[in-house]
Amino acid sequence: MLGAPALFATAYGNVGSSIYYALGLTAGFALGLTPLVFLIAGVIFAATAATYAEGTVRYPEAGGSSSFARHAFNELVSFGAAWAQMLNYVITIAISAFFVPHYLSIFWEPLNENPWDVIGGTAVIVFLVALNVVGVREAARLNIFLAVVDFATQVLLVLLGFVLIFDPGTLVGNVEFGVAPTWSQFLLAIPVGMIAYTGIETISNLAEETRNPVRDVPASIRLVAIAVFAIYLTLPVIALSALPVFRDADGDYVTKLGLGPEEGGFENDPVLGLVENLGLSGGLLHALQIYVGILAATILFIATNAGVIGASRITYSMATYRQLPERFRRLHPRFKTPWLSLVVFAGIVSIAVIIPGQTDFLGTMYTFGAMLSFTIAHVAVIALRFRSRDEELQFRARPNLRLGGIDWPLFAVFGGLGTAIAWLVVVVQEPLTRWAGLGWLALGFAVYVVYRKRFVRSPLGETVRAPALVLGPSLTLDYRTIVVPVLRTAESEEALVAAARLAAQKGATVTVLNVVEVPLDLPLDADLRDAEERAEQVLDDAQALLESYGVRVVTRLIRARSAGAAIAQEADRRNAELVVMGAPRRRGRSGTPIFGRTVDYVLKTSPARVLVAAGQRA
Repeated sequence: MLGAPALFATAYGNVGSSIYYALGLTAGFALGLTPLVFLIAGVIFAATAATYAEGTVRYPEAGGSSSFARHAFNELVSFGAAWAQMLNYVITIAISAFFVPHYLSIFWEPLNENPWDVIGGTAVIVFLVALNVVGVREAARLNIFLAVVDFATQVLLVLLGFVLIFDPGTLVGNVEFGVAPTWSQFLLAIPVGMIAYTGIETISNLAEETRNPVRDVPASIRLVAIAVFAIYLTLPVIALSALPVFRDADGDYVTKLGLGPEEGGFENDPVLGLVENLGLSGGLLHALQIYVGILAATILFIATNAGVIGASRITYSMATYRQLPERFRRLHPRFKTPWLSLVVFAGIVSIAVIIPGQTDFLGTMYTFGAMLSFTIAHVAVIALRFRSRDEELQFRARPNLRLGGIDWPLFAVFGGLGTAIAWLVVVVQEPLTRWAGLGWLALGFAVYVVYRKRFVRSPLGETVRAPALVLGPSLTLDYRTIVVPVLRTAESEEALVAAARLAAQKGATVTVLNVVEVPLDLPLDADLRDAEERAEQVLDDAQALLESYGVRVVTRLIRARSAGAAIAQEADRRNAELVVMGAPRRRGRSGTPIFGRTVDYVLKTSPARVLVAAGQRA
């Protein structure tokens, strides 16, 4: 079960890994203003992080901006956000895999140049897609350990830089406003610099596996924002002290951070370039180069895998909501993984993108998809605040402006303007990215329209879920997700055992819920620490019982006014095929529910089948 540390580690594996390529890509455009570019991009990222924190807590389900747009607008807008996300994941896979061999070039130099970097990156993608088809799971503790080691290493490089080479005079001399960089370069560098802060969608896509989204999602996003902001404010300063701006033979202003290896630069491995120019020598320099090279390659390898997992998750979600053909959610008969989505999007499309080996193009394409997805997320949160002005929220991001009876989210307004302008700058200034990006969108919408009109036969904006998968001539239901609400009762234990046996036969995931009912005289975000601690203990015990059967378990603590409504909503959100509830059987009296009010409500309203494990008569 994922808590704040695991969510932080997974997200930092994406966001923190970006420094190993974003530094060189951004410096190639921004030159001496690279630190300022990362500062501006970081402020926009902080606003985006607040938007994702509120949206994810409100709808803790896979999809991120696509999910927000579905609830705020309709399925057509949701598809646009999801398809932009798909582009993000494809580029994440391609660019992270492409830079793995660059950092391993400390062992074999040809890996830093074409065609060996393309071959090496392709091999990484093929290996990880095959690994995910087989279904090998990530180790959360290993991710946390590597995220801490990575952050500590980056901090160490910053401290060494300040001691050994930091020079304010060099930093001032790096800049000649309007010339180095030109204003157009500076404006383009800001959206390119945003590549350093993307990866926040990862937390949203893992929200379904988070026990307490109200507590863990904002905390993990806050930790990511602080950690990444600290590194991107300081590391570029050290890098530009080590590798300052100069004029090349043609009279152009350049820095070795943004030049390719054929020109003696470090665009392909900027952090190794920083290490090489820290002023160290001998065995210490060689040892640090090997350490940083191996660590960077490992972190980028994990980031590639996170992109592969993200691509499969968003594809499965899109197929579930009939945005893509249903075959993309079909599971491998043996490994029970969405093999087709992994092979097509994480594999074939990502390899097609990596083959040209153009890092600048990869960077601007990532910005195209990410800024579009972020903008939709911001607008969706603003629309949700307007449309659901009277709805209680368990978490409300800040700052807000109360006007006309609505708490307008200033963070989303500012963030939406920032990401929209960044997207427009890329579209206007980069012709290749403009046509490739718009072509990707056109292809996606064409497939969506044809599929919805000819096969689903439903309006483009209507939300339609794919039916439960059915197997064999007997039409046996294939349970993929089973929801079990629990209390500390014998009936709940019976329900858990029944769900465990069924899940073990079907290879299903069991989602265990404990609903903390909040009295009407208290706000939904009231301090209910004692009740939540008791709920956490019940969930721990239920998880231990289910895992003893070898079943995959997801636990969820929910605050709600009504337990029955919360259970039905969670079953609907997870597209569960079955709800298993334990309840004592009551003596029959006219007008009295046989199993109690909560079970009666779920029986009437649940979108999934309901199985009641009934105890003795009360």
